[in-house]
Amino acid sequence: MISFSYLYDKNIENLHESLYKKWLKEVIYSEEKKIGEIQYIFCDDNYLLKINTAYLNHDTLTDIITFSTSDNKNVISGEIYISVDRIVENSGIHSSLFVNELSRVIVHGVLHLAGYDDHSHSDKKIMRDKEDYYLLLQAGLF
Repeated sequence: MISFSYLYDKNIENLHESLYKKWLKEVIYSEEKKIGEIQYIFCDDNYLLKINTAYLNHDTLTDIITFSTSDNKNVISGEIYISVDRIVENSGIHSSLFVNELSRVIVHGVLHLAGYDDHSHSDKKIMRDKEDYYLLLQAGLF
């Protein structure tokens, strides 16, 4: 099951949860994984910074933090925290629409839970290629 929680004090622009859930299920099935419990938590910079500092010992702002809760590598389960403040700022930096940046970060979290990493240059390239591929899939579903 995929669920969405909102700790952010502003509305997220027309997040059509049912469409996102359908898209994310397709992503997960395309990665040959099963869906467990996935919770997206939309928050602000301060909330995510506290998590980043407490659990990852990083005193920096970030757009997403993903925690896997699965004991089975074939089942995707976890908590995905997304800073809406970072999405707004990044969409401006990259001259992209908010919804496009939001979608990229949403799928980025699932890719982390599917086992992809983005620490090295080559890992980042693989992750970005996967994001681009699944964003095209999203365009066909929405």
